[in-house]
Amino acid sequence: MILSPYHDGLEEEGRGRGPARLIDAVPPTARLSVERIGPVDPAQPEAARVFAVGAQLAHRVRGAIRDGAFPLVLAGDCNSCLGTVAGCEDEGLGVLWFDAHADIDTPDSSSSGSLDAMGLALLTGHGWRALRTTLPGLKPIDEARVVLVGVRAFEPGQRRRLRQSRMRVLEGDRFSDADLRAALDHLRTRAPRLYLHIDLDALDPREGIANRYSAAGGLSRAGLGSAVVEAFGRFDVRAVAITAYDPEADRDGRMLDTAVRTIGVVAECALGSRRSGIL
Repeated sequence: MILSPYHDGLEEEGRGRGPARLIDAVPPTARLSVERIGPVDPAQPEAARVFAVGAQLAHRVRGAIRDGAFPLVLAGDCNSCLGTVAGCEDEGLGVLWFDAHADIDTPDSSSSGSLDAMGLALLTGHGWRALRTTLPGLKPIDEARVVLVGVRAFEPGQRRRLRQSRMRVLEGDRFSDADLRAALDHLRTRAPRLYLHIDLDALDPREGIANRYSAAGGLSRAGLGSAVVEAFGRFDVRAVAITAYDPEADRDGRMLDTAVRTIGVVAECALGSRRSGIL
């Protein structure tokens, strides 16, 4: 099942139109059901809207899992992780997060004010505490159960904060397949179940331009696909999110093709897991 959250604050930006463009491009033979989440009251402040959409998304992820469907979230914003993880209702969940950016800003450390740059911080229990309590089922993820892959576009202070954290970090494309497998094997000893988060700007611009924040030195399409297969082979993957696709930045359509192929890999892995009895 594809769940597409409506982020009212992003609808005027390309990323807000990304999920619909991806859904239109998925071949009908994929036989994926689609549900759009939201919108919410536009009179609410931005942060309140993000969490209100998250509450709706959590309800639908929870329902999909209980109905035996596999939730694949297509979102313009990485903050969709909050609703998705809340819907998984699993305190022992691990996180495999692909992103060019650290997404560990908090309201106190952010110089941009971007909520999108706070997704992983919020997921691990930092910032917006009162609003986080409005998402039933959302519990802070232990940083030791997080593997961050592909990060390379750092804001001041972010590298230091990552070193001080308990997250396992594989920067840019400067790691081997063996490094990734070792990180996943280590994570598997701490968390048998997984939330898989793919911000498409984790990919190198040579694979296509995901959004205006894309940065050189990222993953190859083949490398990302292989990592998805490795993750499904080790974990009970409870949900996957693919985020941050901006059709306006993707002027030659290469990232659209890459994203659709990635959706296909996820769908095949989820179906294979179901057949083997993992899901």
